Amino acid sequence: MSDFFDIGYVFEAIPKLLSYLHITIEILVLSIFFGLILGIIIAVPRLYKIPILKQIATLYISFIRGTPILIQLFLIFYGLPVLVGMIGIDITRMDAFIFVVITYTLSNAAAFAEIFRAAIQSVDYGQAEAAQSIGMTGWQTFSRIVFPQALRVAFPNIASTSISSLKDTSLAFSIGVMDMMGRGDTLITATMNALEVYVALAIIYYVIVLLLEYGYKFIERYLNRYLVKEAI
Repeated sequence: MSDFFDIGYVFEAIPKLLSYLHITIEILVLSIFFGLILGIIIAVPRLYKIPILKQIATLYISFIRGTPILIQLFLIFYGLPVLVGMIGIDITRMDAFIFVVITYTLSNAAAFAEIFRAAIQSVDYGQAEAAQSIGMTGWQTFSRIVFPQALRVAFPNIASTSISSLKDTSLAFSIGVMDMMGRGDTLITATMNALEVYVALAIIYYVIVLLLEYGYKFIERYLNRYLVKEAI
């Protein structure tokens, strides 16, 4: 470990870490994409109070919310091969990257399910009744009346969850995925400049978060400006 802080090494480490940024972004994008789809599927039983499925969805969301993401990561990494091995499928050689995407997808899905459920329930049901009274089908009512308003309500929470998920991806290296944090760990081992590497990582993550926040605010303004008009 260095006896003094080497600011020069911070700027030397940043390009080395950035060369692995695409791994972090891939984990984020894939887990958000599949998490949104799975989240909608999980929200349906709770919205329509489907027996048994509603209880399963509620238990699933409660479990995900009540356990740390790191524990979920290890449960999937070590538990999934055992589970599917019971039916004769061997995934022990599967890339750790896939286990990470599965874990963050399942974690994000629980959050998105609650976000979608609350957003849809926030839309006044009288509007749906009015739309159906003038001859609109259930799908037309949902796509033109309910969904645009629900999306506006849900989007800030979706953005917040996405940003939190980005920061959570820093744990992927714990099962061997060579992302930015994994690369940072190898740099620390090679140079012993731990503080400098962590400062470089902090700078990178902070800049990415700022860019995401700016992008999400732009999209939110677009939604607020145009979706209401389209609904009308």
